[in-house]
Amino acid sequence: MGWRHNARLWLAAAALLPVGAYLVPIWGILLYAPQYPEGISLYIWVNRITGQLDLVNGLNHYIGMKPITPESIPELRWMPGLLAALSVTGLAVAWVNSARFAVVWLVSFALLGLLGLYDFYLWGYDYGHNLDPHAPIQVPGMSYQPPLIGVKELLNFTAVSFPHLGALLLAVAFLCGVVGTALLLRKSREVPVPVPGARAVVAQK
Repeated sequence: MGWRHNARLWLAAAALLPVGAYLVPIWGILLYAPQYPEGISLYIWVNRITGQLDLVNGLNHYIGMKPITPESIPELRWMPGLLAALSVTGLAVAWVNSARFAVVWLVSFALLGLLGLYDFYLWGYDYGHNLDPHAPIQVPGMSYQPPLIGVKELLNFTAVSFPHLGALLLAVAFLCGVVGTALLLRKSREVPVPVPGARAVVAQK
């Protein structure tokens, strides 16, 4: 059986690829303005936020956004363990090689991904809408929520939000899981073709 038709290999790849998300950022946010033509960057990892965080917090102070403090973000504490559990259970599913367990694992993977995106949206909404009423710069009706994915104008800044390499690794892992699960489902639905004369041979014995 070639690797293209080996469900175990596809599921093992799906389980191991999320490990790479520990090594590269999952998401990136860039801010451009006339006074910052080179851009201001923030990178969200599984367990930390890097980039020009101090500069972003200093600018956000003027519009009333609370400072971004990675230590106070609970998702950065439980996300590493969640990814580890996803990989370990994925390897177990690859070993068992069961279509039923593969479907359950794949659905759990998808739900966790959707939950993560929704949580990121809520995080951005909270920071962009719950503003200090005594901020130095106040624009009535203005909110500063960055886009989930894409480009958005925020006063004189252009915010760009995009999935980084870690998110792409997770997407590839999910696709590998889809292929492995599909192979197992197809195998479980195959009906053995009876061989002519097989019953007669068994009967003679």
